[in-house]
Amino acid sequence: MTLTANNSLSEADLEKLRQHFNQAPYPRVPLESIPTEPYVLYTHSLITANYRRSQKVVSSEGKLILDAGCGTGYKSFALAKANPGAKVIGVDLSEDSVELAKQRLNFHNVAESEFYAMPLEQLPELGLQFDYINCDEVLYLIPDPMAGLAALRKVLKPDGILRINFHSALQRRTYLRAQNFFNLLGLMEGPPTEQDIEIVRSTMRCLNGNVHLKNFGWGPNFEKDDETILANYLLKGDKGWTIREFFQALQDHDLEFISMVNWWQWNLVNLFQDVDELPIEIAMGIADKSVEEQLHLFELLHPVHRLLDLYCGVSGTQPEFVSPSEWSDTQWMQATLSLHPVLNTNAFRENLVDCIQSMRSFPIRDHLPINDQPIMIDSLMATCLLPLVAGSTSMEQVIQYWLKIRPVNPVTGSATSQQESLELVKQLFCHLETLGYVLTEQP
Repeated sequence: MTLTANNSLSEADLEKLRQHFNQAPYPRVPLESIPTEPYVLYTHSLITANYRRSQKVVSSEGKLILDAGCGTGYKSFALAKANPGAKVIGVDLSEDSVELAKQRLNFHNVAESEFYAMPLEQLPELGLQFDYINCDEVLYLIPDPMAGLAALRKVLKPDGILRINFHSALQRRTYLRAQNFFNLLGLMEGPPTEQDIEIVRSTMRCLNGNVHLKNFGWGPNFEKDDETILANYLLKGDKGWTIREFFQALQDHDLEFISMVNWWQWNLVNLFQDVDELPIEIAMGIADKSVEEQLHLFELLHPVHRLLDLYCGVSGTQPEFVSPSEWSDTQWMQATLSLHPVLNTNAFRENLVDCIQSMRSFPIRDHLPINDQPIMIDSLMATCLLPLVAGSTSMEQVIQYWLKIRPVNPVTGSATSQQESLELVKQLFCHLETLGYVLTEQP
């Protein structure tokens, strides 16, 4: 395949970027490392993204995935591991990074993968359309992010999902000031060197302790880890984005928002101790706001997320669905229930069985840390998860299983009714679905 030169971006800027990542391929993860972290697999799973869009569990078998800006291939490997049966295509501007990515996936015997050294703008020349595109920590690095986004949109299938992110202008403002400081003093004219990194460290050590940048933008990790310096103090072209700018960019490219990738950390209501005590004007104002506006309000109050990280899809193709919390009892009885595949591990099953047998609460969050607070499931209620461990099952089957576990109401001594069982089990699974651990589907 011949890839022609592209002149819509500055060749000088592209060459600087290429040199940067040829000199310092990223991420610097050992070739033999395997992505086993549940959070990494969860956020790289097509099932996660598709469920957030359509409340449907979609198989990854036969899907085509693009890792745009694949670097040394660690996230490409995570995509392959999280999506069995899918083919992963990786592209990166840096030839050296692409070679390392090839070596990584060959080392781990991932046959269904291909890699190309090319800028994002040349993606349409591949002649491929993708079911899922992972463009993680990339767009804010390139000279023209909108040209990159346009290319990603061109190779996305109509029902495909695109993950993209930008640095938050509000959260990153300390580092953006630092980048401007070192840029004005000439440290960012060429690819960063080890000497540049040491100059940053020496400068920061010399600052008075009460200087804002040292107080809020420096820590022990910067003294040891070169990558933290490169990604924060010597990062070229990083301007930071706001939620409103991001949504406008989506609209300009015929894309629409699906969900934040770390959606559980963006709940505006959770920022308040007691919503019931809010002034009625504020409470009603929040309730009336769009998703975009609520995310913007969240950042105004609590700009803690380095990345504005989201899933999006082609405008007008997102299906409508009703939240399980609004389902009727009939709909619940018709539902199919599944554990998220990331939970389908021996450790999960063994811990679940052990907690049930020893009558201890089951710490489900230990197996997938996607919520901020510990989540403990009563040992008796945890038995409802056992049918799901074997695979997807119907709510009706779970109810029948529950009736065997608790045939008698412990308070009244009378036989447990199906309706009583449904109320208890429905409450559990509605909660676990809201938290992201259980996937519920209508026929």
